[in-house]
Amino acid sequence: MSEVSYRELTVQGLWKNNPGLVQILGMCPMMAISNTVVNAMGLALATILTMVISNGLASAIRHWVRPEVRLPVFVMVVASVVTVIELLMNAYLNTLYHVLGIFLPLIVTNCIVIARVEGFAARNRVLPSLYDGLMMGLGFGLVLVSLGVIREILGFGTLLANAQQLFGSVAAHWTLHILPEQAHFLLAILPPGAFMALAVLIALKQGFEQRRAARISQKQLSLASPAIAGVQ
Repeated sequence: MSEVSYRELTVQGLWKNNPGLVQILGMCPMMAISNTVVNAMGLALATILTMVISNGLASAIRHWVRPEVRLPVFVMVVASVVTVIELLMNAYLNTLYHVLGIFLPLIVTNCIVIARVEGFAARNRVLPSLYDGLMMGLGFGLVLVSLGVIREILGFGTLLANAQQLFGSVAAHWTLHILPEQAHFLLAILPPGAFMALAVLIALKQGFEQRRAARISQKQLSLASPAIAGVQ
């Protein structure tokens, strides 16, 4: 395959082809876990690690795997990586591990992970595959954490509540109280609130893209006008 541009991989993963805002993949864990920032960060970290390691391993073994069994083999690779991450979280982040619950092992079936392993890592060298996994994972993680920020502030009135679950005892007092108790918006921490928050993020991205396209079009038109006038 032709040489991969790392800049293009960055832009694709974080913006143009963002898994959460453009591809709309991984909705189940995104909606369920993003009720707080810490929960969102925990799942985002696990997903990023899974994507980076799985992409690298899939790229490394791609020449030794026959096409007809490639997908099952890659699923086994992803499952093995997720199992290791799950065991590590159980050992070192036990409380957060129990909070994430079933959504941690379900990373194995996350469409984002399978899509990048099969669609990119299986066709590219190891380093670009590692970087693609990192950028796509970061893109998904940024959306996940953004939802966590919105939903925790509106639903609980706090930010970084229970941060010690992820950062240890040093973070026990990191909780920020943003809104008074009477201003809490219960819908924000329920699944419908997650869909509404995601819709707002998608709308903001689309609005930004449309304004940017309009500015570029207007600039090109202004540059072309003198040339057209000169020809006439």
